[in-house]
Order: sequence, then structure tokens, then C-alpha cells
Amino acid sequence: MSIIVNLDVVLAQRKMRSNELAELIGITPQNLSVLKAGRARAIRFETLEKICKALRCQPGDLLVFED
Repeated sequence: MSIIVNLDVVLAQRKMRSNELAELIGITPQNLSVLKAGRARAIRFETLEKICKALRCQPGDLLVFED
């Protein structure tokens, strides 16, 4: 089972930098980098909601299941 994180793709589509998103949602750039690289073991729904709100997207735009 593998969950692919497409955060970098959505950021590029929105022409937004990681540091800007981190500041908007109130997490450290390092934590956002871990998520963006797909190394995160978990994500809080609260954080996912903030990311979706800031990027005007759906969770399915960010996370994809690949068998």
C-alpha cells in the first residue's frame, strides 16, 4: 500500500512556495517538507483541512492511493 503526496504539484499549479503555505497554515517549513516529500507517517485532519483551504483544493488533489 502506498499513498502518494502531490502537494508539490498543487503548489506549482497555484504558484505558491512551500514557505508561504507553511506560514499560512501555521506549521514549520520543515514539517511541510516532510509531508511534501512523502516521508510523513500521519497527517492531522486539521492540518489537511488548512492545506486544502489555503490551496483551494480537495484532499484527493493532494493524496493518491497507488497499489
